[in-house]
Amino acid sequence: MVMNLIDEEYTRHPFLGTRRMREYLNSMGYTVNRKRMQRLYHQMGIEAVYPKKNLSKPNKENTIYPYLLRGETITHNNHVWSTDITYLRLKKGFVYLMAIIDWYSRYVLDWQISTTLEADFCVETLQRTLEQSKKTCDIFNTDQGSQFTSTDFINTLKNYKIKISMDGRGRALDNIFVERLWRSVKYECIYLKEFATVSRVKECLTDYFDYYNHKRFHQSLDYKTPAQVYLE
Repeated sequence: MVMNLIDEEYTRHPFLGTRRMREYLNSMGYTVNRKRMQRLYHQMGIEAVYPKKNLSKPNKENTIYPYLLRGETITHNNHVWSTDITYLRLKKGFVYLMAIIDWYSRYVLDWQISTTLEADFCVETLQRTLEQSKKTCDIFNTDQGSQFTSTDFINTLKNYKIKISMDGRGRALDNIFVERLWRSVKYECIYLKEFATVSRVKECLTDYFDYYNHKRFHQSLDYKTPAQVYLE
């Protein structure tokens, strides 16, 4: 229940750090100390969007790449792809969702859910996207999480000669289009239902991403769907 409340409030206000989230939960009648808040933030794979100290660290052994998109004008499909991971609640327990999105069209190229935060499911999704789409992007942007700085993930991008970009520490808004996608997924799918099993949430997400790509009109796309822009 506490994790679900954190997820909902963080989705509304991603700038909340552990101190203010603790006060929010206390006001809701849940006594949670700061240490537990930090542990839950780490377990859920989230952090506030302003620079701060030591919440979720990348693996020190992995290389961190600079952010390449500051001031960059996105002009065409496959110019920039990006990805992230978000927490999804179940009736009992939770899973993680990873998706890859094209910035120009907002088209969701592929996605996958996992019961752990290990890098394997992220690498599998990236490899599948590149193999099945038969297209590559110029720049691939991620945060500095250990899944995306892992050797297998980085080498997959290098093998396709894709430029690697990583968000600044504590700056989720560097990856703004994925953050907007997570809000849409949660408010238009996850928060509307209660999922008892992993297979059931996967069925719902399959339907939702089909709707999102092919039927959901975006004001920023001149009221076209992502598929109309990406596949035209």
